[in-house]
Amino acid sequence: MRYLPLNTQDRASMLATIGAASIDDLFIDIPEEARLTGPIHDLPMHAPEMAVERHMKKLAAQNVVAGDVPFFMGAGAYRHHVPASVDHLIQRGEFLTAYTPYQPEIAQGTLQMLFEFQTQVARLLGCDVANASMYDGSTACWEAISMARRITKRGTALLSSGLHPHYVGVAKTMARFTGDALVHQAPSLSAETDIDALIGQIDKNTSCVVVQYPDILGRIDDLSALASAAQSAGALLIAVVTEPVALGALRSPGEMGADIVVGEGQSLGVGLQFGGPYVGLFGCKQKYVRQMPGRLCGETVDAEGKRGFVLTLSTREQHIRREKATSNICTNSGLCALAFSIHMTLLGEKGLRGLAEINHAMAVTAAERLAQVPGVTLLNDSFFNEFTLVLPEDARHVVRELADRQILGGVSLGRLFPEEAGLANGLVVAVTETVSMDDIEAFANTLQELLA
Repeated sequence: MRYLPLNTQDRASMLATIGAASIDDLFIDIPEEARLTGPIHDLPMHAPEMAVERHMKKLAAQNVVAGDVPFFMGAGAYRHHVPASVDHLIQRGEFLTAYTPYQPEIAQGTLQMLFEFQTQVARLLGCDVANASMYDGSTACWEAISMARRITKRGTALLSSGLHPHYVGVAKTMARFTGDALVHQAPSLSAETDIDALIGQIDKNTSCVVVQYPDILGRIDDLSALASAAQSAGALLIAVVTEPVALGALRSPGEMGADIVVGEGQSLGVGLQFGGPYVGLFGCKQKYVRQMPGRLCGETVDAEGKRGFVLTLSTREQHIRREKATSNICTNSGLCALAFSIHMTLLGEKGLRGLAEINHAMAVTAAERLAQVPGVTLLNDSFFNEFTLVLPEDARHVVRELADRQILGGVSLGRLFPEEAGLANGLVVAVTETVSMDDIEAFANTLQELLA
């Protein structure tokens, strides 16, 4: 196929059909200051292939690779060791080329894999049922809010201040088109969560309360009281988990009464990869299963009594009339779901608990060592593998200087909440099994030099 198969007349006809005067009309939702007004001046209009390759390699060399330096970044995306067998297995042809089984009866291998994935996710999240994956954690969070509106017939969602700001941003974008009211404020540099405040805000218009566990600052709280308060008022509790490894050590949200549990599955089986692709997790109570977005694979027997797998529920827009679909962004991230499932299978329950113990132990060691640096305060002494440090100056500058010295020393709250001056000195630090004692010492010593 030619690179530009459409001619001027084709494009004019397509624009007329959708009622747009020009191609520029298709980009009106993009802020004007973010749009290019012409070619990128620093790039030539054309170049030989080998010259382009050399140029791209020079650009790539400017990146600091996570595996080559001490790495303490997290805030929703985590570096864990992924066994080599995961990558080997997902590249088998029968998996790599399979996507959505539109003719499910001939995709038994794919359906069985998704069935096993659902089982693992449901057990991990503490839910009755889980679907065959979502696009990512942030869109899964919005899908849960939308699902709560369908169930409760209410339109106000309370978002915890500890919810990841990117998840909040996605929810706000989608709420523009649905009319949902989102109540949210930024967190404060406090060891206490906002559970009590959320309970006080629940009223007859509340469709759901959304809380992250552990939250963006790494804080952990019991969700039982919040679940009870929400349900007593006819609302739902939605719990968001961005680090699924934490559930190898912590009580699952489902056990504490959460109605819907969503999350990001990237930690298991999927590398960081410059921000994607990721895989969204979605589980809920059995009584809400018909309002759950996406697809659900089930187990049955055929006419001969042999075990088989089917699409039990598939209420996304590819399978049902669009106006009756529960969602139109609930894609199944099939290959990433497979990677997640293989990694989980290799670990097993005992292995996941062991991995969680290692993560927590290393995080405690790092927190204690970093808190010894003059001027540095540990915000929360209850955490899994991620905690917040309060520095004596803007953490954004410190993070940049650490990076210049080949240490990726966490995510500054000033980057996550650029409009909140009171959070500027906060630094979120993640410590996984990939961090060594030498990494911790290098981080602590360099941080002390920069703050001296």
